[in-house]
Amino acid sequence: MDKKKLIFIVDDDPIINTLVVKRFNTEDYDVEAFETGEECLDALEKNPGLIILDYLFTGRSLIFENGMQVFEKIRELKPHIPVILLSGQEKGEVVLEFARKGVFDYIVKDSDLLDNLSIAIKEVFSRQT
Repeated sequence: MDKKKLIFIVDDDPIINTLVVKRFNTEDYDVEAFETGEECLDALEKNPGLIILDYLFTGRSLIFENGMQVFEKIRELKPHIPVILLSGQEKGEVVLEFARKGVFDYIVKDSDLLDNLSIAIKEVFSRQT
């Protein structure tokens, strides 16, 4: 039997974190939620198979203003971990910048968020096997 795949969700919105944990914490996945980039980076030694990262942080993060900064630090420390970016906006220049830097997928926080995330998660892990 394969062991569960570890997924980190990093979002300063506790509702998003709760939704993602409840939806994807299954027999296949173990999901850990973090509200700041710092918390995520502190836990990187667990070697998650995927990190789902919010684009914009407000308030709690002391070091990182946005997901791009956290993404760049993840790339520096653990370049093999795929990252899916979540955002409440659809700015083309942001999407292109992340694509150029190697983000696996960019998903808009809309009514299809969980379904789109499900498709992207399956794609990430299908490429790893």
